[in-house]
Amino acid sequence: MDDQTVPSRSPVVGSLSAVAGSLDRRAELAEFLRTRRARLKPEDVGLPDIGRHRRVPGLRREELAQLAGVSVAYYIRLEQGNGRNVSSEVLGAIARALRLTDAEHAHLVHLASPTPQKKRQASTRPQHVRGALCQLLESIEGVPAYIGGRRSEILAWNRMAAALFEDWGELPVRERNWARLVFLSPAYHDLFVDWDTKATDMVSYLRLYAGCHPDDPELSALVGELSVKSEVFRRLWATHDVKEKSHGVKRMRHPLVGELTLSYEALTLPDDPEQSLVVYHAEPGSPSAETLRLLASWGPDPTHPEPATRT
Repeated sequence: MDDQTVPSRSPVVGSLSAVAGSLDRRAELAEFLRTRRARLKPEDVGLPDIGRHRRVPGLRREELAQLAGVSVAYYIRLEQGNGRNVSSEVLGAIARALRLTDAEHAHLVHLASPTPQKKRQASTRPQHVRGALCQLLESIEGVPAYIGGRRSEILAWNRMAAALFEDWGELPVRERNWARLVFLSPAYHDLFVDWDTKATDMVSYLRLYAGCHPDDPELSALVGELSVKSEVFRRLWATHDVKEKSHGVKRMRHPLVGELTLSYEALTLPDDPEQSLVVYHAEPGSPSAETLRLLASWGPDPTHPEPATRT
């Protein structure tokens, strides 16, 4: 696969702090605002396009400042990464001017706000799956389900998830990570029919988490590794797109049972918002529902997470 090619220089790695093992918050804020501004045209926001030659794509800084109701100098300082002491009202005005989604608005607020020390420390603690949740997973029969972690880790799963994706228990703990599997495993490239969409979504989820935890050294290591090993990841990371994982549809091509189309729901756990229960299911009576039943009859024995992940 061409995304396995190792480049001589990675622009994404340059956005990481080699000393602190963290993302450069100022650089992230600057690039996020520039990329959001670049995707808008004057006609998108009700401004006349007077036909002057535009040296860069999208809105000019002065146009964005006008829409947001702030001075050009103020907006330039913000786009240069100086987000200190910016009020929520100003950030809201800029979010509306940039036509940001709710997830993008939240990402902007996180990038422009100081990170509390307590939150920085929390991101470095290992995540644990409660024993009751492991029991719940084992009780979910006939459909794939798993618990996902903050950096796209796969923390626990049921028998059907092992049958659909692979028996993650056979992998080293470090490799049980959706981002690594999607970008570095040829088998997952073949599994997802719309792999490009899966890859884009995966990077968008990581970007959203990075805005909340820019000082997470494990995240920085993951981004650095994928930036070096995957040209596709490097390109997608540079877009600064963010997205909440909620629900959707995935088309898959399983090596044993063939193609199936599954809907998924990602449910955030109330006692740990950085864990989510993800369940896949097929439309009742559909060919994919029958394929799932066939897969269930073949699937491996129930798989438990490593003891260290259980509480």
